[in-house]
Amino acid sequence: MRPLVTVQSTSGKFKATTAFPEVFLSPIRTDLIQDVHTKMNKNHRQPYAVSSLAGEDTSAISWGTGRAVSRIPRVKGGGTHRSGQGAFGNMCRKGRMFAPTKIWRRWHVKINLNQKRFAACAALAATAVAPLVMARGHRISNIAEVPLVVADNDIQGISKTKDAVAFLNALGLQPELKKVEDSRHIRAGKGKARNRKYVQSKGPLIVHNKNRENSTIEQAFRNIPGVELANVTRLNLLSLAPGGHVGRLIVWTESAFNELNNIYGTRKTLSKQKNGFSLPRSVITSCDIARIINSSEVQTQLLEKKRVVRYEKKKKSTQQF
Repeated sequence: MRPLVTVQSTSGKFKATTAFPEVFLSPIRTDLIQDVHTKMNKNHRQPYAVSSLAGEDTSAISWGTGRAVSRIPRVKGGGTHRSGQGAFGNMCRKGRMFAPTKIWRRWHVKINLNQKRFAACAALAATAVAPLVMARGHRISNIAEVPLVVADNDIQGISKTKDAVAFLNALGLQPELKKVEDSRHIRAGKGKARNRKYVQSKGPLIVHNKNRENSTIEQAFRNIPGVELANVTRLNLLSLAPGGHVGRLIVWTESAFNELNNIYGTRKTLSKQKNGFSLPRSVITSCDIARIINSSEVQTQLLEKKRVVRYEKKKKSTQQF
């Protein structure tokens, strides 16, 4: 555990340390994060279905048996190619689909509250591990340390986008912004025609502790490609681990960083904002099971290994008299 984290300053006038919140010591459960993320991602879908009349808006009736053709309903009339063609069936041209989609499908999924909180703590813990942040594709070779905490005085007064870009460049995030800019490309698939033509990589997430009414942070940073903002009291797993992949690069303000112990609690105290919530703990503190079993402390408490006495089986004599 690192007891202190350095508070970075781009102005050079303020540099201090702050305590390391204990939520970053939570066990990183990628399986739980992916499961909760999949369920949460379903909760903003809108119902869709095909029309109840699609494929069955024509008059058709089967010819019955005795004509050496299938009994599929056929279009009435004559004089056109359409007359006599099969209709209604899902195997027919212009027919209905098999098992038409309905709007009463179960679109939204209920998620266990403790699992959601556990997944959020695990995602936060992964953001403090530099190899996981790098494995996700973020460019962090030029930043001071992970987690990256900045002074409130440096970021609160920013109201222009050009000042926000200069602030991020001063922190060493210029390669990260360049990566996001270069990653923008046209989407593959039908989404191009559905108002989501372009896709791009995720950039840094800026977590602050200010309300929208008395802060200009969101206005300054919201137009930078790839940069997202979130209030520390409303952290969402969809932004902490986009796509279910852990290791999001987060820029914390000092006040938001210090608020984490109140939101999630510590090892000895419960959360002050989540009723009855305590931080998740690992089942074991050491993953090296072999070293634990073979240690002298464990071996001295074990019973002596039993010796199995094997007697030679008496064979029937084959000697003939």
